[in-house]
Amino acid sequence: MQHSLYFIAIIPPDDVCTEVDAFRNDFKNNYNSRAALKNVPHITLKAPFEAAPKQHSTILDWFGNLNIKTEPFSIDLQNFGAFDNPKNPVIYVKPLLTDNLTQLQKEIITAFELSFPDTTLHYHERHFAPHLTIAFRDLSYEQFKKAWTIYSNKHYTAQFAVNHLCLFKHNGTAWQVIAIYNLGS
Repeated sequence: MQHSLYFIAIIPPDDVCTEVDAFRNDFKNNYNSRAALKNVPHITLKAPFEAAPKQHSTILDWFGNLNIKTEPFSIDLQNFGAFDNPKNPVIYVKPLLTDNLTQLQKEIITAFELSFPDTTLHYHERHFAPHLTIAFRDLSYEQFKKAWTIYSNKHYTAQFAVNHLCLFKHNGTAWQVIAIYNLGS
């Protein structure tokens, strides 16, 4: 039986997505890394997880009935960060880690763990490091080092309101938003 993949994330507004896509296109054009362009810019709150097709409605119900206490808030993006791992290097736009963002992610993980106790959590779900990926997976370590000499000194700032969360499902080809949860509802 084929399992489906899901994840939960914050999607910035279109103007911020356009700016982030410009960085991702720079990586495609200058550093031979285009994998990040396969999905909309986002900040992952719950990493991808597998579920049997019969669990689809359970996941939708769970997501729609979340009891999130975090009210809408703003995220500030400031410059760039990196995961300097020779096997899997990543460069990203850096969201400032705030109490609201930390609390929101923790609420989602706690609710998920209570409802789906047989699904193993990833290390980074307990050690949250928010990021908006601009290059990964197909970014070679050589290209990472070249790009990081530029992006580590590059300045970028943006701010946007977080009013909702998105539940994504992979359709076999691409990730699609299948449900939205409004904060403060």
